[in-house]
Amino acid sequence: MTIMIALHVLAATIWVGGMFFAYVCLRPVAANLLEPPLRLPLWGHVFGRFFPFVWVAVITLPLTGYWMIFNVFGGMANSPIYIHAMNGLGSLMILIYLHVFFAPYKRLKQAVADKNWPAGGKSLAQIRILVGINTILGLIVILIASSGRFLAS
Repeated sequence: MTIMIALHVLAATIWVGGMFFAYVCLRPVAANLLEPPLRLPLWGHVFGRFFPFVWVAVITLPLTGYWMIFNVFGGMANSPIYIHAMNGLGSLMILIYLHVFFAPYKRLKQAVADKNWPAGGKSLAQIRILVGINTILGLIVILIASSGRFLAS
């Protein structure tokens, strides 16, 4: 159980923390300092380094989460409401990430390769909105995870 919780928290920390840093710290600075021919390749490379970690997270989180649901709580029917909330929000986050990876990120990489800065900017704007949503959802999940069992009692 200890290993599963540790892996679960580590995966969530890397994913949500990375999104928070990118959205709150890196994005505003890059937008202010860099023109599209520099900013868009930067983001392409940043995502290229970050997304492999997110892939590990989106695999690790459900595996460890469901392991805990079935081995600690005895299944979904016995799980408290905060576990269901984390499961639902986490699933939504994964779906949003999959969309980002397979749609706007793919278009961003192609736009950068083609030096099509308007198309790249459009793709980056879509990613920004979706990462913003996922960051908020991730922070909510962290709040639920850290306080849910106390609120449910």
